[in-house]
Amino acid sequence: MNWLRPGLWEVTNTNDDDKEIKMPRQTKTSGLGSSGTALFTSIDDHYELEVHERLLLVEACRTADRLNAIADALASAPLTVTNARGDEAAQPLLSEARQQQLVLARLIASLRLPSGEADERPQRRGAARGSYGLQAVSR
Repeated sequence: MNWLRPGLWEVTNTNDDDKEIKMPRQTKTSGLGSSGTALFTSIDDHYELEVHERLLLVEACRTADRLNAIADALASAPLTVTNARGDEAAQPLLSEARQQQLVLARLIASLRLPSGEADERPQRRGAARGSYGLQAVSR
C-alpha cells in the first residue's frame, strides 16, 4: 500500500478551516500492475476526480490487477478440485473471479463516468441503499 505511506499525500491549507488533500501525480500508479495502470491513466487523464473518487479508482485498478492474477492462475488450474469430503467441487478461483468482476463493475459505476459524447456525469443513484432505495412498509 505504497500510496498510503505517511508523507505521500500533499496537504495544503487554503485558509484556517479548509485543507485541500491531493495525491501527487508521479506516485498515483505505484504498486499497480499493467491493467491497473492502464485503467488509472485512461480515466485520470480525461477526468478531474475528487479525492474520494480517486480512492475508488485506485481500488478498481487493484481489482483489475487481481482479476488478471486470478486469470493467470486459472490458465493452468483444473476447473474442479476435490474438497475435504472427497467430492468434486468447482475451482474456488472461479467464484472469486466472479465476485471480483462484480466488485470491479460496482466500483467503476460508483465513479459515475459519462458514457458516450455527453460531458455530464450521470445522476447520482442510491447505490448503498440498493437500486430501489428505501421504501416504507405499510401495515
